[in-house]
Amino acid sequence: MPAMSPSRVLDPLSAASDLPRDARSVLEMAARSMFQLFAETAEGMMVVDRSGRVVWISEGYKQFLPALGLKDEGDFVGHSVEEVVPNTLMHEVIATGRPILVDLLTNKAGTFLVSRIPLRDEGGEVIGALGLVLMAHPESTMQPLMKKFAMLQRELDDARKQLAEQRRPKYTFASFIGASPEAMEVKRQARRVAATDSTVLLLGETGTGKELLAHAIHAASSRAGRPFIGVNIAAVPETLLEAEFFGVAPGAYTGADKKGRDGKFKLADGGTLFLDEIGDMPASLQAKLLRALQEQEIEPLGSNQVIKIDVRVIAATSRDLPALVARGQFREDLYYRLNVVPIRIPALRERLGDLEALVEALEEDIARRSGMSHREVAPGAFDILRRHPWRGNIRELRNVLEQVSLLTDDLRLEARHFMRVLPPGEGLSAPATQPHEAVAPAAATGAPHVRPLAEVVADLERRTIADALRATRGNKLAAARLLRISRATLYEKLAAWPELRQVS
Repeated sequence: MPAMSPSRVLDPLSAASDLPRDARSVLEMAARSMFQLFAETAEGMMVVDRSGRVVWISEGYKQFLPALGLKDEGDFVGHSVEEVVPNTLMHEVIATGRPILVDLLTNKAGTFLVSRIPLRDEGGEVIGALGLVLMAHPESTMQPLMKKFAMLQRELDDARKQLAEQRRPKYTFASFIGASPEAMEVKRQARRVAATDSTVLLLGETGTGKELLAHAIHAASSRAGRPFIGVNIAAVPETLLEAEFFGVAPGAYTGADKKGRDGKFKLADGGTLFLDEIGDMPASLQAKLLRALQEQEIEPLGSNQVIKIDVRVIAATSRDLPALVARGQFREDLYYRLNVVPIRIPALRERLGDLEALVEALEEDIARRSGMSHREVAPGAFDILRRHPWRGNIRELRNVLEQVSLLTDDLRLEARHFMRVLPPGEGLSAPATQPHEAVAPAAATGAPHVRPLAEVVADLERRTIADALRATRGNKLAAARLLRISRATLYEKLAAWPELRQVS
């Protein structure tokens, strides 16, 4: 495209083509005068063609070239405006045909008050744009306005940061405490499915950690940088669920927000949507949910517009979904759509090997949140805890620990402390104790001269932990300090080697 002269560029008065010749001449002269006025009064001016190539700059604009890292006019004119002016929006003016009359432009040359105006040919088509530097370094002459702008920018950045903090996953797989075979199998399955976009159905009793695991799957997935949005279906009134899920169009009903409202699917676009207590989903909404899952599209309440989404769904329930399907209370096709990768989280009573590690982690969290001193749970107390049925699972365990900690000033929690809180007559039979094994077994007769390294390291680690426990007479806090490991790590080791619990 040939370079445009300023007189041709600013001959846009096609609308005046039907005026008498003398009137048109006056308008043409006015346009040339305005162009000359801009060139003389603005601190700098440029013209770009429809492709965004700089075709002309004013004498005043040349003062900015050194600050932009350019030697002379030849390094600027003829180049793409985006190449020579960082952060410019001239391409947006050309694409939309809409002017940006007042804006602040900041780049390595400084901060400038600028204006951008589209240029049109006789047919009204955009053929380029005019850019004006109205004021260089406005921070010195427009200080109050700049301060307000900076304050608003900081507030916007803070709001974005807070929103990102709220929507980032709270937990990782390290937050799922436990080294028992049952816990390790759950982690293995969850880590494997995290690498995919498959729908996950988390099954388990209330309080087993389904939401924690959903956060961990999201945090380990390729969507970790995108939103994690959770909604508890049982906690939302049925009349509001559709709006909660799919959003509301502007003015959809009396009293609705004039701007409309995004639903959870839209908020989770690109990320993960966690549907807790999916078994409580009303039958009236199950079909619409099924469509959203299958087609990855939603239709806001009161709207005829279909919105495409990209959402990975993790659902959870403590209810028996197949039984609900059999009774006609849950759609069979929705059940199969959700049950792509089912992961069952065992109840606490099914993984009592993790009890000590869980108690330790919960006690540390309770102390941190409440400001109370950390409490140590005596070995005799664990005998009481292991016999309790834990119908509320880890949530109930935390509740019991918090109650006991609040009811005593003792730093060591004995069995008697827990017997005050736990209801009588609900204990399970005590689990069979494992036979005591020697901590340092002698080498088996006929063993090979060279043993596997992992086996040697494991034996050494187990003997060292046993020595520390003997030296501290079974005090696990002191043993952990002696070994220079955290108490949580020590409890995980003890879960792997139950026989060490009896060492004192």
